[in-house]
Amino acid sequence: MSKRTGGRILVDQLVAQGCDRIFTVPGESFLAVLDALHDTPSIDVVTCRQEGGVAFMACADGTLTHRPGIAFVTRGPGATNASIGVHVALQDSQPMILFIGDVDRGTRDREAFQEVDFQAMFAPLAKWTARIDDARRIPEYVARAYATAMNGRPGPVVLALPEDMLLDEVEASDRPRVEPVVQAPDADAMERLADLLATAERPLAIVGGAGWDAVAGQDFAAWADRTGVPVAAAFRRQDAIPNDCPAWAGNLGYGPNPALVARVREADLLLVAGPRLGEATTDGYALIPLEHPGQRLVHVHPDANELGMTYRTDLAICATMAAFAEALAALDGPAHPHGAEAHAAWVDWSTPRPREGVAMDIGPCVAAMRAALPADTIICNGAGNYSGWWHRYWRYAAPGTQLAPTAGAMGYGVPAAVAAALRQPGRQVVALAGDGCFLMNGQELATAVQHGAAMLVVVVDNSTYGTIRMHQEREFPGRQSATRLHNPDFAALARAYGCWAERVERTEEFAPALDRAMAQRGVRLLHVVTDVEQITAGTTLSAMAGRS
Repeated sequence: MSKRTGGRILVDQLVAQGCDRIFTVPGESFLAVLDALHDTPSIDVVTCRQEGGVAFMACADGTLTHRPGIAFVTRGPGATNASIGVHVALQDSQPMILFIGDVDRGTRDREAFQEVDFQAMFAPLAKWTARIDDARRIPEYVARAYATAMNGRPGPVVLALPEDMLLDEVEASDRPRVEPVVQAPDADAMERLADLLATAERPLAIVGGAGWDAVAGQDFAAWADRTGVPVAAAFRRQDAIPNDCPAWAGNLGYGPNPALVARVREADLLLVAGPRLGEATTDGYALIPLEHPGQRLVHVHPDANELGMTYRTDLAICATMAAFAEALAALDGPAHPHGAEAHAAWVDWSTPRPREGVAMDIGPCVAAMRAALPADTIICNGAGNYSGWWHRYWRYAAPGTQLAPTAGAMGYGVPAAVAAALRQPGRQVVALAGDGCFLMNGQELATAVQHGAAMLVVVVDNSTYGTIRMHQEREFPGRQSATRLHNPDFAALARAYGCWAERVERTEEFAPALDRAMAQRGVRLLHVVTDVEQITAGTTLSAMAGRS
């Protein structure tokens, strides 16, 4: 073995693990890594404008590839900025590795320039956090990071890299590529599941979580089609199976179809495949009580630690989604009429109906997008009421078509779209953002333009932090505080970045503007101006306050 710097060894390990792209804001604390990347053409280096965007892009990339998205940031402010993306990767159960350039080993614990105890800081935000003090152990740490990020419940890993360690010249043995472990369901558990399904009168499945791919989605959809068991999605996991499945029932979370809510309450068997059954999906653990009297609950998850952690579980199955869906598709069972009924209710719920007397009605705009864009379009959004129109009215074709943070983080949509556009250059990618959401990471339009990403950005502008305004009206009616926004001309701002852009103020203007946008190349932005009165897809501020 010849000697290599720690930076060179680290980059060689990334190559060995199949990494072909990293996202970064460069820092002086990992110059040795940047130097090694100069001689590594197999890794595309995406230079971003803020570390929050870096981490969001890495999280989204991991979601699409099922291997860890890779982020590099510097110590102190770089790491604290990136922490939002680590938290999203944790709650979204997506594989990601954040590398942080750190202070020299000899100055540690003196509160050196930008020093932070990263193991303490990231302990509650990551699956594993470590510091590499010996360059000879870099291959070991990187291989373990990949295995930890991908296996069980996927999630983020954080590795701190002392600056001087990266400059050490040592001999090190490279580790081979790590593959995720495939966990097949226990045969006896599948027999018990078959018995439960055979005796259930009103079964319902809830899908979501991580690990869904095209094969798993198709296998699960085929089983639901054959048996007629309705299938609902966990919060922001509507792409787990194709929405054209004849038993697709829609999504849970915020603003679900009341008919679906009733169906969940009436179910005598819940087959939960993938989700953790978190607060958003279960409406604060009220839609599905922790003890769920009168209901049997089958929980399928790739991490045994999640099974029985919160809910009383009648049958726990530890399995990856692809392996479970394949085994489920082989089960025989009685046919139910409920799937077709639930699907019909969802089709009606997900069909926009124009609102009278509204200048900009978002529902028909979503319908126009459905008509104009390919079925496999990747929809990326952050947090905010604006996303509810797409959650209700968009129809997701397959796994990998919805990038949306279950952690409810604002500013995710634009960076996620950049990552998706670079990862899937042949597909249409849409970034959705409210006005508040957009300005949290809108500077990543510069990254999109610099790296040649092709994507459509839709900014829904009601000059308000709409979600908080909605909560204010419900809890403190008529007492608006701290939620008004004075916004720039988003179309002009986008053009300043080098994007094509238009401002749209009326519903009938949207479809023609969309057609003009789709005729352009590169980054295109539609600045959609709406009224905060139209607070959600289902109600208005006046209705919430009892004024109409």
